Amino acid sequence: MLLRLALALLLALAPAAARAEQLVAAVSSSAVNITSNFTGAAITVFGSIERDASTISRQGPYDIAVVLRGPATTFVTRKKERVLGLWVNAQNRTYVGVPSFYALATTRSLTEIAVPQLWDKFQLGLSNISLPEFIAGDAPVSAQRQDFRAAFVELKSRAGLYREEFGTVEFMSAAMFRVNMALPANVPVGDYVAEVYLFRDQAVLAQKQARFIVRKVDFEQMVFDFSRHQGWLYGIVAVLLALLTGWLAGVIFRKD
Repeated sequence: MLLRLALALLLALAPAAARAEQLVAAVSSSAVNITSNFTGAAITVFGSIERDASTISRQGPYDIAVVLRGPATTFVTRKKERVLGLWVNAQNRTYVGVPSFYALATTRSLTEIAVPQLWDKFQLGLSNISLPEFIAGDAPVSAQRQDFRAAFVELKSRAGLYREEFGTVEFMSAAMFRVNMALPANVPVGDYVAEVYLFRDQAVLAQKQARFIVRKVDFEQMVFDFSRHQGWLYGIVAVLLALLTGWLAGVIFRKD
């Protein structure tokens, strides 16, 4: 009993442990709606760094990295080769569980804000995105062919679906930050996550996530649902509309 009382007294008199910084983050909208005149949108990721008197004193400036990820999906990258004078699909690689959209924004370059081990751990930058490669009869493994990986990332970058921008996250005060991240017109629909990382002295201090959804609405959503849930009927309607359009074109532009 005396030992327990002594331990309780020591715990009560012990100084409070030093706190680390707390990160608060959010997105400007919980949903991005795609309509017939959709040409792209921008999502703002903002937040603040919270600290009190007991927070550890550190040297150097804070840095922020924001990673925007779209829904995970499967992609196939094919390499064309010339066979008997024709270009045909030859070798291919299947990547599973990779983000359909990826965007990185930071306050400074990656070499200035974090060590390379953290680039890999948090998949910061196009060169560090994890691309599990499917092999029949085996579990997905890391991408083995660098030429296929490079081609995949390049194609996604050309389409505006993969990108990295350094120096775009701005601090509005010593503790508040924000960044505008563009979503192209061909942005995939689904659930998105914004991952926010707080760095200082090339070490990660805190991380936070915020989520939003990209969805089709109005007529586009109706057609999308119709094609997915009534595929055979959608096919019949599409053929009938094509026939009707061809017949009307023939009537309108017929030369007597």
